Amino acid sequence: QVQLEESGGGSVQAGGSLTLSCVVSGLPFGDYCLGWFRQVPGVERELGAIAGISDIGTTSYADSVKGRFTISKDYAKNTLFLQMSGLKPEDTGMYYCAAAFWVNSATWDQPRNFPFWGQGTQVTVSS
Repeated sequence: QVQLEESGGGSVQAGGSLTLSCVVSGLPFGDYCLGWFRQVPGVERELGAIAGISDIGTTSYADSVKGRFTISKDYAKNTLFLQMSGLKPEDTGMYYCAAAFWVNSATWDQPRNFPFWGQGTQVTVSS
């Protein structure tokens, strides 16, 4: 059974930092593409891509987080990370990690390409 479990969310002031974690089980971690998505507050079922990392470690980022967020993974711990710094109120939302066996690099930001999802962890940034 595939499971993705996020943690590390919380409430911070603007300019602060948080690191999200996602422990993945039930699939060959090293063979999968992984991503972080954010539920747009107030918009039902609309997910925005934040960052993605391929099976070989190639990273991609949404323009809004480039230079502030870093995605990484620990093969030994089957864990995906999202280091967030310089947080802004518009970064607020529920953050989800997702996994897919393969994702075209041109469409890494499409939620429909990811069949496996975690339950999410809330990030709230106050001004």
